[in-house]
Amino acid sequence: MAGTSVVAGEGAGRAGSGDPVAAVAAGVDWGSALPERSAGLRWRVGHAAKRTVDVVGSAVGIVVLSPVLVLIAAAVALDSPGPILYEWRVLGYRGRRFTGFKFRTMVPDAEDRKRDLLHLNEMDGPVFKIRDDPRVTGVGKFLRRYSLDELPQLWSVLIGDMSLVGPRPPSPEEFLAFEPWQRLKLAVTPGITCLWQVSGRSEITSFSEWAELDLEYIRSWNLWLDLVILLRTAFVVVRARGAY
Repeated sequence: MAGTSVVAGEGAGRAGSGDPVAAVAAGVDWGSALPERSAGLRWRVGHAAKRTVDVVGSAVGIVVLSPVLVLIAAAVALDSPGPILYEWRVLGYRGRRFTGFKFRTMVPDAEDRKRDLLHLNEMDGPVFKIRDDPRVTGVGKFLRRYSLDELPQLWSVLIGDMSLVGPRPPSPEEFLAFEPWQRLKLAVTPGITCLWQVSGRSEITSFSEWAELDLEYIRSWNLWLDLVILLRTAFVVVRARGAY
């Protein structure tokens, strides 16, 4: 494990003047994605409770899973050269930039090799996904199959950049390529799991359908729905359905 760095990539850039993401986000009517009941006290109390669940759940998860996290880190380091963690530069609540983390599942030059694989994209839209991606490492295939590479995102939940449940955060490039209505999926805090992940995940090849599921979640949100999604996520992860 000697010589292995912990984190890949550079830190996330800050939104500032001349930032195209900030300019686009400023023009989005975020409130139009929310139901009328979002103006009420019950909605605000519900979201305060959701945040409490996020903090407690992520903190407990990090502590309980710490031995697993250490084992995965060792496996990633021994399997292939490169950092253990991948810096995941994405957008959160209403287009705010943040840097999350995943266990690295690809070769270090994965981004450079992506342009040669774009013609194989199986998603209809701005998101890139292919089966049997040649950039994925041996350990990476196992981690992706059971979503273990996502575990470091518990830290992002703990500090408030993400929630346990919510629309998946896009990259800045993906966000800029979204149709205007698709950007509304960031009207709420993004999450580790969502309706898309328990409704087929990568088996859903239309990004518009994925975005529609995210907006359905926002309109229908309540604490019970979050619980149902979390329970269904555990079942889907065990079955490794739609994961690659």
